[in-house]
Amino acid sequence: MQKIPATVITGFLGAGKTTMIRNLLSNAGGKKIALIINEFGDLGVDGDVLKGCGAEACTEDDIIELNNGCICCTVADDFIPTMEKLLARDVKPDHIVIETSGLALPQPLVAAFNWPGIKTAVTVDGVVTVVDSAAVAAGRFADDHDALDAQRKEDEGLDHESPIEELFEDQLTAADLIVLNKTDLLDAAGIQSVRDAVNAATSRKPKMIEARNGEIPASVLLGLGVGTESDIENRKSHHELEHEGAPHDHDHDEFESFIVELGALKDAGEFVESLKPVIDRHDILRLKGFADVAGKPMRLVIQAVGSRIETYFDRPWAQGEARATRLVVIGLHDEMDDVAIAAEIKALG
Repeated sequence: MQKIPATVITGFLGAGKTTMIRNLLSNAGGKKIALIINEFGDLGVDGDVLKGCGAEACTEDDIIELNNGCICCTVADDFIPTMEKLLARDVKPDHIVIETSGLALPQPLVAAFNWPGIKTAVTVDGVVTVVDSAAVAAGRFADDHDALDAQRKEDEGLDHESPIEELFEDQLTAADLIVLNKTDLLDAAGIQSVRDAVNAATSRKPKMIEARNGEIPASVLLGLGVGTESDIENRKSHHELEHEGAPHDHDHDEFESFIVELGALKDAGEFVESLKPVIDRHDILRLKGFADVAGKPMRLVIQAVGSRIETYFDRPWAQGEARATRLVVIGLHDEMDDVAIAAEIKALG
Protein backbone atom coordinates (compact mmCIF):
# COMPACT_ATOMS: atom_id res chain seq x y z
CA MET A 1 0.00 0.00 0.00
CA GLN A 2 1.34 3.44 -0.94
CA LYS A 3 1.96 5.64 2.07
CA ILE A 4 -0.04 8.84 2.52
CA PRO A 5 2.27 11.88 2.41
CA ALA A 6 2.10 14.35 5.31
CA THR A 7 3.48 17.88 5.32
CA VAL A 8 4.39 19.49 8.64
CA ILE A 9 4.11 23.28 8.56
CA THR A 10 5.88 24.98 11.43
CA GLY A 11 7.15 28.46 12.27
CA PHE A 12 7.05 30.95 15.12
CA LEU A 13 3.92 32.78 16.27
CA GLY A 14 2.47 34.94 13.51
CA ALA A 15 4.79 33.77 10.73
CA GLY A 16 1.81 33.28 8.38
CA LYS A 17 1.24 29.51 8.53
CA THR A 18 -2.57 29.70 8.47
CA THR A 19 -2.60 32.18 5.58
CA MET A 20 -0.29 29.91 3.61
CA ILE A 21 -2.57 26.93 4.26
CA ARG A 22 -5.64 28.92 3.15
CA ASN A 23 -3.88 29.65 -0.14
CA LEU A 24 -2.84 26.01 -0.42
CA LEU A 25 -6.43 24.76 0.02
CA SER A 26 -7.67 27.17 -2.64
CA ASN A 27 -5.14 25.82 -5.14
CA ALA A 28 -4.86 22.14 -4.20
CA GLY A 29 -5.30 20.83 -7.75
CA GLY A 30 -8.02 18.34 -6.85
CA LYS A 31 -6.18 16.75 -3.93
CA LYS A 32 -8.31 15.79 -0.93
CA ILE A 33 -6.48 17.20 2.07
CA ALA A 34 -6.92 16.47 5.78
CA LEU A 35 -5.78 19.18 8.19
CA ILE A 36 -4.55 18.75 11.74
CA ILE A 37 -4.27 22.12 13.48
CA ASN A 38 -2.59 22.72 16.81
CA GLU A 39 -2.73 26.02 18.71
CA PHE A 40 -1.19 27.36 21.88
CA GLY A 41 -4.08 28.72 23.92
CA ASP A 42 -7.71 27.86 24.48
CA LEU A 43 -9.19 29.87 21.62
CA GLY A 44 -9.10 27.98 18.32
CA VAL A 45 -8.63 30.89 15.92
CA ASP A 46 -6.71 29.19 13.11
CA GLY A 47 -9.06 26.24 12.84
CA ASP A 48 -12.09 28.52 12.79
CA VAL A 49 -10.54 30.68 10.08
CA LEU A 50 -9.78 27.66 7.90
CA LYS A 51 -13.23 26.18 8.41
CA GLY A 52 -14.66 29.40 7.06
CA CYS A 53 -12.61 29.44 3.85
CA GLY A 54 -15.01 27.05 2.05
CA ALA A 55 -12.32 25.21 0.08
CA GLU A 56 -13.48 22.08 -1.74
CA ALA A 57 -10.13 20.40 -1.07
CA CYS A 58 -10.81 20.31 2.66
CA THR A 59 -14.27 20.23 4.25
CA GLU A 60 -14.99 20.99 7.91
CA ASP A 61 -14.99 17.24 8.61
CA ASP A 62 -11.42 17.09 7.33
CA ILE A 63 -10.19 19.72 9.81
CA ILE A 64 -9.10 18.34 13.18
CA GLU A 65 -8.16 20.73 15.98
CA LEU A 66 -5.83 19.83 18.85
CA ASN A 67 -5.99 22.51 21.54
CA ASN A 68 -4.72 20.60 24.59
CA GLY A 69 -1.26 22.14 24.42
CA CYS A 70 1.61 22.21 21.96
CA ILE A 71 1.55 19.12 19.79
CA CYS A 72 5.21 18.38 20.54
CA CYS A 73 4.28 17.82 24.20
CA THR A 74 1.11 15.77 23.58
CA VAL A 75 2.25 13.35 20.86
CA ALA A 76 1.17 10.18 22.65
CA ASP A 77 -2.06 11.57 24.10
CA ASP A 78 -3.36 13.60 21.17
CA PHE A 79 -1.46 13.22 17.91
CA ILE A 80 -1.13 9.42 17.66
CA PRO A 81 -4.85 8.73 18.42
CA THR A 82 -5.82 11.44 15.93
CA MET A 83 -3.70 9.88 13.21
CA GLU A 84 -5.10 6.43 13.97
CA LYS A 85 -8.69 7.70 13.62
CA LEU A 86 -7.80 9.48 10.39
CA LEU A 87 -6.24 6.34 8.92
CA ALA A 88 -9.27 4.27 9.94
CA ARG A 89 -11.60 6.29 7.69
CA ASP A 90 -13.13 4.54 4.70
CA VAL A 91 -12.18 7.42 2.43
CA LYS A 92 -8.60 8.40 3.16
CA PRO A 93 -7.05 11.76 2.27
CA ASP A 94 -4.60 12.20 -0.58
CA HIS A 95 -2.41 14.35 1.66
CA ILE A 96 -2.25 15.31 5.33
CA VAL A 97 -1.19 18.81 6.35
CA ILE A 98 -0.26 19.49 9.98
CA GLU A 99 -0.04 23.07 11.23
CA THR A 100 1.89 23.12 14.50
CA SER A 101 1.55 25.71 17.22
CA GLY A 102 3.94 28.62 16.80
CA LEU A 103 5.67 27.44 19.97
CA ALA A 104 6.03 23.77 18.99
CA LEU A 105 9.25 21.86 18.41
CA PRO A 106 8.83 19.94 15.13
CA GLN A 107 11.26 17.18 16.12
CA PRO A 108 9.04 15.13 18.51
CA LEU A 109 6.14 15.34 16.08
CA VAL A 110 8.17 14.10 13.11
CA ALA A 111 9.71 11.33 15.24
CA ALA A 112 6.17 10.11 16.01
CA PHE A 113 5.80 9.06 12.39
CA ASN A 114 8.16 6.18 13.24
CA TRP A 115 5.58 4.72 15.65
CA PRO A 116 4.21 1.28 14.71
CA GLY A 117 0.91 1.64 12.89
CA ILE A 118 1.84 5.08 11.62
CA LYS A 119 5.15 4.34 9.87
CA THR A 120 3.59 1.74 7.57
CA ALA A 121 0.79 4.04 6.41
CA VAL A 122 2.15 7.61 6.40
CA THR A 123 5.43 9.31 5.54
CA VAL A 124 6.55 12.88 6.20
CA ASP A 125 6.72 14.43 2.74
CA GLY A 126 8.60 17.34 4.25
CA VAL A 127 8.82 19.92 7.03
CA VAL A 128 8.10 23.47 5.87
CA THR A 129 9.25 26.21 8.23
CA VAL A 130 7.62 29.59 7.70
CA VAL A 131 9.62 32.66 8.73
CA ASP A 132 8.24 36.11 9.48
CA SER A 133 10.88 38.04 7.54
CA ALA A 134 9.89 41.41 8.98
CA ALA A 135 10.23 40.11 12.55
CA VAL A 136 13.66 38.65 11.82
CA ALA A 137 14.82 41.91 10.24
CA ALA A 138 13.58 43.78 13.31
CA GLY A 139 15.73 41.59 15.57
CA ARG A 140 12.92 39.64 17.29
CA PHE A 141 15.01 36.44 17.28
CA ALA A 142 18.44 37.96 17.97
CA ASP A 143 19.07 38.51 21.66
CA ASP A 144 21.79 40.34 23.56
CA HIS A 145 24.07 37.43 24.44
CA ASP A 146 26.27 39.51 26.74
CA ALA A 147 23.21 40.43 28.80
CA LEU A 148 22.09 36.80 28.87
CA ASP A 149 25.54 35.66 30.04
CA ALA A 150 25.43 38.23 32.84
CA GLN A 151 21.99 36.95 33.91
CA ARG A 152 23.27 33.36 33.97
CA LYS A 153 26.10 34.33 36.32
CA GLU A 154 23.54 35.78 38.73
CA ASP A 155 21.04 32.95 38.34
CA GLU A 156 22.40 29.44 37.75
CA GLY A 157 18.90 28.31 36.77
CA LEU A 158 19.26 30.10 33.44
CA ASP A 159 20.99 27.29 31.60
CA HIS A 160 19.98 28.03 28.04
CA GLU A 161 19.51 30.80 25.49
CA SER A 162 16.50 33.05 25.10
CA PRO A 163 13.47 30.75 24.62
CA ILE A 164 12.42 32.69 21.52
CA GLU A 165 15.83 32.49 19.84
CA GLU A 166 16.22 28.84 20.78
CA LEU A 167 12.82 27.86 19.42
CA PHE A 168 13.43 29.78 16.20
CA GLU A 169 16.65 27.84 15.65
CA ASP A 170 14.96 24.50 16.41
CA GLN A 171 12.19 25.15 13.88
CA LEU A 172 14.78 26.02 11.22
CA THR A 173 16.90 22.96 12.06
CA ALA A 174 13.95 20.65 11.37
CA ALA A 175 13.14 22.19 7.97
CA ASP A 176 13.27 20.65 4.52
CA LEU A 177 12.01 23.91 3.01
CA ILE A 178 12.21 27.39 4.54
CA VAL A 179 9.68 29.98 3.38
CA LEU A 180 10.75 33.58 3.97
CA ASN A 181 7.27 35.06 4.24
CA LYS A 182 6.20 38.74 4.27
CA THR A 183 9.11 39.81 2.08
CA ASP A 184 6.87 42.57 0.68
CA LEU A 185 7.51 44.43 3.97
CA LEU A 186 11.27 44.65 3.28
CA ASP A 187 13.63 46.04 0.66
CA ALA A 188 16.35 43.98 -1.02
CA ALA A 189 18.91 44.73 1.71
CA GLY A 190 16.41 43.73 4.39
CA ILE A 191 15.66 40.43 2.66
CA GLN A 192 19.38 39.67 2.39
CA SER A 193 19.81 40.37 6.11
CA VAL A 194 17.04 37.84 6.82
CA ARG A 195 18.74 35.25 4.63
CA ASP A 196 21.99 35.83 6.51
CA ALA A 197 20.26 35.53 9.90
CA VAL A 198 18.51 32.30 8.91
CA ASN A 199 21.72 30.79 7.55
CA ALA A 200 23.50 31.70 10.78
CA ALA A 201 20.78 30.08 12.91
CA THR A 202 21.17 26.55 11.54
CA SER A 203 24.06 24.44 10.30
CA ARG A 204 21.73 22.69 7.85
CA LYS A 205 21.09 24.42 4.54
CA PRO A 206 17.63 23.46 3.25
CA LYS A 207 16.15 25.18 0.22
CA MET A 208 14.98 28.73 0.97
CA ILE A 209 12.27 30.56 -0.99
CA GLU A 210 10.59 33.96 -0.64
CA ALA A 211 6.85 34.62 -0.36
CA ARG A 212 4.32 37.39 0.05
CA ASN A 213 1.10 36.77 1.96
CA GLY A 214 1.89 33.06 2.12
CA GLU A 215 1.36 32.63 -1.62
CA ILE A 216 3.27 29.47 -2.52
CA PRO A 217 2.06 27.04 -5.24
CA ALA A 218 0.77 23.70 -3.96
CA SER A 219 3.25 22.01 -6.28
CA VAL A 220 6.09 23.58 -4.28
CA LEU A 221 4.75 22.80 -0.80
CA LEU A 222 3.44 19.30 -1.52
CA GLY A 223 5.52 16.59 -3.14
CA LEU A 224 8.92 17.24 -1.57
CA GLY A 225 9.25 13.46 -1.12
CA VAL A 226 11.83 13.67 1.68
CA GLY A 227 10.65 11.04 4.17
CA THR A 228 11.84 13.28 7.02
CA GLU A 229 11.03 10.74 9.75
CA SER A 230 14.08 8.74 8.60
CA ASP A 231 16.42 11.70 9.14
CA ILE A 232 14.94 13.45 12.18
CA GLU A 233 17.61 11.97 14.49
CA ASN A 234 20.10 14.18 12.67
CA ARG A 235 18.08 17.34 13.39
CA LYS A 236 18.01 17.44 17.17
CA SER A 237 16.49 20.38 19.04
CA HIS A 238 18.28 22.31 21.80
CA HIS A 239 16.11 20.45 24.30
CA GLU A 240 17.17 17.05 22.97
CA LEU A 241 20.84 18.01 22.91
CA GLU A 242 20.74 19.40 26.46
CA HIS A 243 19.03 16.33 27.93
CA GLU A 244 20.28 13.56 25.65
CA GLY A 245 20.39 10.26 27.43
CA ALA A 246 18.38 11.47 30.43
CA PRO A 247 14.59 11.46 30.85
CA HIS A 248 13.32 15.03 30.87
CA ASP A 249 9.89 16.37 29.98
CA HIS A 250 9.67 19.26 27.56
CA ASP A 251 7.31 22.09 28.43
CA HIS A 252 6.50 25.65 27.49
CA ASP A 253 6.65 27.27 30.91
CA GLU A 254 8.45 30.26 29.39
CA PHE A 255 5.29 31.21 27.48
CA GLU A 256 1.69 31.77 28.50
CA SER A 257 -1.62 32.77 26.97
CA PHE A 258 -4.97 34.06 28.16
CA ILE A 259 -8.24 35.20 26.59
CA VAL A 260 -9.72 38.69 26.78
CA GLU A 261 -13.46 39.05 26.20
CA LEU A 262 -15.25 42.32 25.59
CA GLY A 263 -18.41 43.60 23.96
CA ALA A 264 -19.09 44.92 20.49
CA LEU A 265 -16.55 47.38 19.09
CA LYS A 266 -18.00 50.78 18.24
CA ASP A 267 -15.15 51.66 15.85
CA ALA A 268 -12.87 48.83 14.69
CA GLY A 269 -10.25 51.17 13.22
CA GLU A 270 -9.96 53.19 16.39
CA PHE A 271 -9.75 50.00 18.47
CA VAL A 272 -6.88 48.64 16.36
CA GLU A 273 -4.89 51.87 16.51
CA SER A 274 -5.37 52.06 20.30
CA LEU A 275 -4.31 48.42 20.62
CA LYS A 276 -0.85 49.00 19.11
CA PRO A 277 0.66 50.91 22.07
CA VAL A 278 -0.76 48.31 24.49
CA ILE A 279 1.04 45.58 22.56
CA ASP A 280 4.29 47.55 22.49
CA ARG A 281 4.10 48.49 26.16
CA HIS A 282 3.71 44.88 27.31
CA ASP A 283 5.85 43.28 24.54
CA ILE A 284 2.99 40.97 23.52
CA LEU A 285 4.28 38.39 21.04
CA ARG A 286 0.96 37.48 19.43
CA LEU A 287 -2.66 38.54 19.63
CA LYS A 288 -5.44 37.08 17.53
CA GLY A 289 -9.15 36.42 17.60
CA PHE A 290 -12.56 37.54 16.41
CA ALA A 291 -14.45 40.76 17.03
CA ASP A 292 -18.06 41.83 16.97
CA VAL A 293 -18.29 45.24 15.29
CA ALA A 294 -21.47 47.18 16.03
CA GLY A 295 -23.72 47.48 12.99
CA LYS A 296 -21.72 44.99 10.90
CA PRO A 297 -23.24 41.63 9.87
CA MET A 298 -19.84 39.96 9.50
CA ARG A 299 -17.22 38.74 11.96
CA LEU A 300 -13.94 40.66 12.10
CA VAL A 301 -10.69 38.67 12.28
CA ILE A 302 -7.89 40.40 14.19
CA GLN A 303 -4.32 39.15 13.74
CA ALA A 304 -1.41 40.92 15.44
CA VAL A 305 2.30 40.10 15.34
CA GLY A 306 3.85 42.60 17.67
CA SER A 307 2.21 45.90 16.76
CA ARG A 308 1.69 44.89 13.12
CA ILE A 309 -2.07 44.28 13.01
CA GLU A 310 -4.15 42.86 10.17
CA THR A 311 -7.95 42.85 10.17
CA TYR A 312 -10.54 41.54 7.71
CA PHE A 313 -14.17 40.39 7.74
CA ASP A 314 -14.20 36.65 7.05
CA ARG A 315 -17.85 35.53 7.25
CA PRO A 316 -21.31 36.57 8.44
CA TRP A 317 -22.27 35.76 12.01
CA ALA A 318 -24.32 32.57 11.87
CA GLN A 319 -27.95 32.53 12.93
CA GLY A 320 -28.08 31.79 16.64
CA GLU A 321 -24.32 32.31 17.05
CA ALA A 322 -23.40 34.47 20.03
CA ARG A 323 -21.69 37.61 18.78
CA ALA A 324 -18.69 38.45 20.91
CA THR A 325 -15.17 39.85 20.83
CA ARG A 326 -12.66 37.26 22.03
CA LEU A 327 -8.91 37.70 21.71
CA VAL A 328 -6.11 35.36 22.74
CA VAL A 329 -2.94 37.05 24.01
CA ILE A 330 0.42 35.22 23.98
CA GLY A 331 3.71 36.35 25.50
CA LEU A 332 6.66 35.44 27.68
CA HIS A 333 5.59 34.24 31.12
CA ASP A 334 7.96 36.49 33.08
CA GLU A 335 6.92 39.60 31.14
CA MET A 336 3.12 39.16 31.06
CA ASP A 337 0.88 41.04 33.48
CA ASP A 338 -2.41 39.34 32.60
CA VAL A 339 -4.57 41.58 34.78
CA ALA A 340 -3.10 44.85 33.49
CA ILE A 341 -3.17 43.78 29.84
CA ALA A 342 -6.77 42.55 30.02
CA ALA A 343 -7.87 45.76 31.75
CA GLU A 344 -6.19 47.97 29.15
CA ILE A 345 -7.68 46.04 26.22
CA LYS A 346 -11.17 46.07 27.73
CA ALA A 347 -10.91 49.81 28.24
CA LEU A 348 -10.40 50.25 24.49
CA GLY A 349 -13.76 48.65 23.66
